[in-house]
This record gives sequence, structure tokens and C-alpha cells, in this order.
Amino acid sequence: MAVLKPFAAIRPVPALAASVAALPYDVMNTQEARRMVHNNPYSFLHVDRAEINFNESVDPYSDQVYEKAAATLNQMRTDGIYIQDDSACLYIYREIMYGRVQTGLVGCVSIDDYANNIIKKHELTRADKEEDRIRHVDACNANTGPIFLTYRAQKNITDAMKYWMDTYTPLYDFTEDDGVRHTVWKIDDLNTIHRFQKEFDKIPYLYIADGHHRAASAFQVGMRRRKEHPNYTGDEEFNYFLSVLFPDEQLHIWPYNRYVHDLNELTDEQFLAKLEEKFDVLPVKERFEPSKKHQAGMYLDGSWYALTFKSGTFDEEDPVEHLDVSILQKNLLQPILGIDDPRTSKRIDFVGGIRGIKELERLVNTNQGVAFALYPTTMDDLMTIADSGSIMPPKSTWFEPKLRSGIFIHELI
Repeated sequence: MAVLKPFAAIRPVPALAASVAALPYDVMNTQEARRMVHNNPYSFLHVDRAEINFNESVDPYSDQVYEKAAATLNQMRTDGIYIQDDSACLYIYREIMYGRVQTGLVGCVSIDDYANNIIKKHELTRADKEEDRIRHVDACNANTGPIFLTYRAQKNITDAMKYWMDTYTPLYDFTEDDGVRHTVWKIDDLNTIHRFQKEFDKIPYLYIADGHHRAASAFQVGMRRRKEHPNYTGDEEFNYFLSVLFPDEQLHIWPYNRYVHDLNELTDEQFLAKLEEKFDVLPVKERFEPSKKHQAGMYLDGSWYALTFKSGTFDEEDPVEHLDVSILQKNLLQPILGIDDPRTSKRIDFVGGIRGIKELERLVNTNQGVAFALYPTTMDDLMTIADSGSIMPPKSTWFEPKLRSGIFIHELI
């Protein structure tokens, strides 16, 4: 059963919360981060992407960058930008985007639950990305970005969160430049905290929706701290990592589209002819955004096509093989376009659905190649694959809205 632990959050003073809160470090590159912090000395990106505090000649993975992250966080605490709650609490974090609402419970989860697969995964991680966050968490002595977890919705939990939100004044309530509204409540009543913990005692599994590298890194830091403290009791903060837990019914997965830089030395005519073997290909006059599984839109040389995946070209019973991203990879990207490993190929880019299919047109019109608009993976797909112990293809899910970093910090002590 899932362990949920309250913690004494290090959090921004209310007057600066909107300025501190920042998108996760891994949805931008260094240049974009530099632009985002322009004229904002409070942005948490000064901690999360500490290389932006140096000139461009400095290696983002050098020791001085991680040391700077820790120093900046400590200075923000000294300067009163951050405060720390006096007691261990849970928190409610609500996001509203385009009228859609998702409300999660903020607390800490167990590294043992991660190890024992009570917290289920659906993606592989890369060692280099893990090492970056391990060094960052270790240097800062804190989980600085929450893991986005989900669970099969339970009415008692949803109702209890609603009661608290209806009854108490929020700590923070602000809307960012992208239009996403962020509201936070603190739960400091022990009886209420215990009731939430008892409800999560009944939940058999949690699922990582987003943040596999952050979760893996938090786990590794916790295990290292155990080795450094062989007499640990299990109650120490390093045995837990920061998370926001959302009911699955409130979450929305956007499509994760594909852009391939070239046609693998094929002409347009040769490429279209090869597609006919595994796909029904229909030219269309307008942008084609798929409305159901096993369809895709394709943009090539100024024209849109509707692709329908032919029956028999994939295994409907296999939870991974019947994903549209899998079908496209195995029947088109690999055999026709030569994208053998999408994790490492430099010829493919992945475009989050939040950017719209106009971005696919822009990429092809500017650089040539071909782009594919996919139907999104579903929450049921994600949970079924995680339950089966399988792994999704890379870049299968894009969640919006993103959790902001810097609102909650969990000190490992």
C-alpha cells in the first residue's frame, strides 16, 4: 500500500510565489532558461538550471554549477524569499488550464515503495540525465522539483480535498503568463493528515505520470544517504521524496508528435508508395488532427494526409504494441525512414501537442522532411502498461499543465 508522508515545506513567501515558480528544468534548454529569467532575480530557474548564473563558456555539468545551485537556494532562504513551515504538513495544489482543473495532494512518498514497484514506472531513464539530478539533489540537500504521480481516483480523497479547499483560505493563488492558474492550500490539522494517510493506505499502487528521471535520482540519493548513515531508522527525510499525487480522472495527456528531418533519400512519390503497404493514405485539403486511435495526420511538402493504420499490422492484444507511437515506429519510422533508435537518432524531433500542429507545418515548411500528428496515449494505456511491467516507447506522453518547480522544496536533512 502507498505510503504518504507530510513534510515541513520550504516555500516562497506569498508576495513572491508567482515570481519564484518556474517550469520544470527539463522542458527547456539553457538558452530558453536564460530568456525566461530575464529581469526576474527570484525565478527558481536560478537554482534548477544554475548554469544560467554563469557565462556560456561554463560547462552546465561542472562542479561549480551544482555548488552555485546550493548557494543560491541557501541565499534565497537567508534573504527571506523562502520560509519553512514549523511542522510537517500536506498541501493541496490545484492547476487550472483552459478551464480544465487538476487537483493533487502534495507530500512525500517512500523510496522503498519506488524500489518495490508500489510506485510504478512506464519509461526507461538515461544514466546521464539521472546523474545530473543526483548531483543537483545531493548538492542542494533537497528535492527541488516534485514528481508527478497519479492513482486510480478515490471519491473519499477527492471529497476531502474539496472540503478543505472550500473551507480554508489558500496560501497562494496566482496566474502565470501562460494563463495557468496555480492555487495552494496548507493542511496542518493532524487529524486531517492522518485521514488522508489512511486513505492512501488503501491504494495499492501509484504511477509516475511525469518525472521518471527526477524520481530515479531522488531514489538514488536516498540510497546513498542510507549508506552514509548505516544506523538509519527509516524515518529520516532522505527516505522519502517530494511528489504531487493526482487522481487519474482529472489528468489530460496531449499527443506527442513526430518530425523527421528527411525522407531517408526517398522521393515524395517513393515514400508515399511505401506507406501504402501498412497504411491507408488519403490526401486531405485541411490540417488533419486524428480524432481516434490508429489514425495519424501527416504533413509532407505542403500537403496534409490522413493515415489509417491497417488491421493486422500490429498486435491489438499487446498493451505496448497497439499504441499509435509503437505502430508508427515499427511500420514507418524504422523500416521506411531508417529511425532505428528514436532515443538517440539526430534525425527525429518530438513535438509536444501543446505547441499545436501548426508547429509541425512550420518545421516542414522551414526544413523540409515530414511530420506526424498522433492521437494521444490514454491514462488507461499508461496504467495498463505500468501494471504489466512493460515500458512505453520514448516520448509517448505529454502532460499539461506542468507542475511548477520552486513552490515546494523538501529538505533531506
